[in-house]
Amino acid sequence: MQSQHLYLFCLVALLSLTTTGQAQKTDLLKTDTLPFNPIIKDKYTADPAALVYRDTVYIYTGHDEAPKGQSRYVMHEWLCFSSVDMIHWKEHPSPMNVKDFSWAKDDAWAGQVIHRNGKFYWYAPVTHATIPGKAIGVAVSDKPTGPFKDAIGKALITNDMTTATSISWDDIDPTVFVDNDGQAYLIWGNTKCYYAKLKPNMIELDGPIQIIDLPNFTEAPWIHKRNGWYYLSYAFQFPEKTAYAMSKSINGPWQYKGILNEIAGNSNTNHQSIIQFKGNWYFIYHNGALADPGSFHRSVCIDYLYYNKDGTIKPIIMTSKGIK
Repeated sequence: MQSQHLYLFCLVALLSLTTTGQAQKTDLLKTDTLPFNPIIKDKYTADPAALVYRDTVYIYTGHDEAPKGQSRYVMHEWLCFSSVDMIHWKEHPSPMNVKDFSWAKDDAWAGQVIHRNGKFYWYAPVTHATIPGKAIGVAVSDKPTGPFKDAIGKALITNDMTTATSISWDDIDPTVFVDNDGQAYLIWGNTKCYYAKLKPNMIELDGPIQIIDLPNFTEAPWIHKRNGWYYLSYAFQFPEKTAYAMSKSINGPWQYKGILNEIAGNSNTNHQSIIQFKGNWYFIYHNGALADPGSFHRSVCIDYLYYNKDGTIKPIIMTSKGIK
């Protein structure tokens, strides 16, 4: 009888140790061995644009949906993720689809959301259904997570409005910057970097379309400001690296400062946003770490961004560890 009790005691103890070991192993996998980057691993996300609103960061991305093995961009909707600590990310229902623009044909490419006057405005490039080439629409919502609706019922920018290059895809990658004086600017382009003022209503241009002269500009402009300096980062050459320029005025002149980020692994494109949140600066981008061919199945990553004493930016170090 005692031997049976002893046997049962040993069996329970062994099962307990095994279960504890398995739990510890599972926790270890969750916290220590899985890389932080890419931050979204259950679907392909591209062209991140970040918005800091109150105590939360929202990242808006494109959704790469090309069937496995196909080397082409298939993108019909945009996605939205949020975090209060930059570590744990919550996915929200898709806030916008190309179909929300009745005049659009397809191609939910890289856009940006900005908060202004109690509303959230999304500037998004698509293929126009009747005017040849890419176009930029603007949608609006009362909430950062949407849903977003077409704000004007037509494109804000069409390809026939920009004639500095003959290509049909130069009206893409819009970004918006609101300066300290309240003036908002729309910046966009491919091979040419265009910019124009926006009216306070955020749905009309307020003046002519102008060009920013940048060396080897490809696409993906992003403007941020720090300590009186304007920083304009952008995709450089192809395959794309990220370069940047600095200026004391948003109207220039812009001084080229060099390469900020090298070619992102397994991705021909390089698309960034730069934000400050709770005292830290972050560089948000995509790579092709989760798929082959990666250029058409991209994934969003985050690494820290640091400045030198003179205000220039230290080259980004892309990591799998990220900011974890």
